[in-house]
Amino acid sequence: MEEESYKKSEGCTIKECQDMIQRSLRTPMVKFLMEHMEKTGCKVGDNFIKAVNCNRKMGGGYVRGEGIVVCSDQVKIQDDVNQVVIHELIHAYDECRASNLDWTNCAHHACSEIRAGHLSGDCHYKREFLRGFMKIRGHEQDCVRRRVMKSLIANPF
Repeated sequence: MEEESYKKSEGCTIKECQDMIQRSLRTPMVKFLMEHMEKTGCKVGDNFIKAVNCNRKMGGGYVRGEGIVVCSDQVKIQDDVNQVVIHELIHAYDECRASNLDWTNCAHHACSEIRAGHLSGDCHYKREFLRGFMKIRGHEQDCVRRRVMKSLIANPF
């Protein structure tokens, strides 16, 4: 094994993250999304979701034609991994079902981010509270807007 996989930083090792990814594959939402991708005709192979050190402040990402990466150096617990996998699977599903999805088009990217933000539970009030964002009304809309803008700003296009 690579020495790097034993290195700890903010998150966990690649091995620990890979183990958490395997556990996430057994959760109902992940199973649901993967089954629907298969039904839509998108193949999800064994290496579709992998753990990597990202060296950036992000939980993971979807890479067209390659799959999903989970940033082991940024995730700490199973719930973090589950959340990243669900969010990125929604992007993968969007690309699978929409033949004209263009990630260089900000409107397309924003639409997928809005869907992922709402459907994945990223903006659940408990998560927002733990991030230090809390208000009684409208927290989900504010959260989705904030997270969509963060993702769009990171898009080089």
